[in-house]
Amino acid sequence: ALAPRCGWVLPGLEQRLAVPAVVSPAAARPYGADAKPAKKDAKRTRQEKVKEKTPPRRRPLMTKPVDDVYLTWLYRRPSYELEQAVGMLKKFQELDFTHPKQFVYINVFLDMALQKKKKVDPFSSSVTLPHRFTDEVNKVLVFTENTQEAEVAREHGAAIVGGVELIKWILEDEIQADFYVAVPAIISKLIPLRNKLKRKYPSTRRNSLGSDIPKMLQFFRECHEYAVEDESIIKTRIARLDMPTEHIIANLKTIIHDICTFKPSNFDPIVKRLVIRSSTSEGLLLNLDGILPQVEKVEEKDAVDEDQQKPAQESVSS
Repeated sequence: ALAPRCGWVLPGLEQRLAVPAVVSPAAARPYGADAKPAKKDAKRTRQEKVKEKTPPRRRPLMTKPVDDVYLTWLYRRPSYELEQAVGMLKKFQELDFTHPKQFVYINVFLDMALQKKKKVDPFSSSVTLPHRFTDEVNKVLVFTENTQEAEVAREHGAAIVGGVELIKWILEDEIQADFYVAVPAIISKLIPLRNKLKRKYPSTRRNSLGSDIPKMLQFFRECHEYAVEDESIIKTRIARLDMPTEHIIANLKTIIHDICTFKPSNFDPIVKRLVIRSSTSEGLLLNLDGILPQVEKVEEKDAVDEDQQKPAQESVSS
């Protein structure tokens, strides 16, 4: 406003000094609504650039190392035949001077997937091993109200025998057992224990409900129990390292064959990876050939034979 009175004005100063009478809110806030779409567009372009980036090419893993010292992550993990792996575990024990009667363990990694989004529920099972590796005997409780059956149960090694009076003590954790066996006459009175015992509740499917008490006791006192952990892993011991190699192999195959029964044979095998180790050794990845049970798909062969016979029959009839 003072520049015209002084009589001189710099070129372009009038435009700079000229102030509009009304200033719109959008012009007064240059980082207002117009700036938001720009930010969104910038985020979109960044996301698109991230998507367009090709994943880094990983160097293919090599098969066998040449030197004695090497980086393990550069090579594929070697897999061994079962008999070879057991021999290596025995050799590790001799070289390391560790306890010769240490336990042998397996880690079984499972493929629980079924069709679509269905999968095998985590399970537990008991199996009789062909070669026992421990003197430990499981604690078995027998439910019966028959005095003669109670005497038979005690004679065959039952740890606890009783009737309905045991329900209260079990619910209050005063009595605990490894396995619970019952006769059919009392099973209807044990319903209050269903949620407490869960998988150990007596049932015919688990062979813990029946009339042959000596047979059930013999099985559950000496059986080996395993269960799925973390939804897809089984970790269990199978033998002692000082046992003959063929005994260790027989115990391992017995457990693996029992695990395979929990998934239908028309799907991929439930056992995805198998690792064997001792208490003090590293884990050895096993080659599954010869360990998994051989399943013959007879139904598919029959279907193929039928399809081949149909055209022949049609040509004859025509």
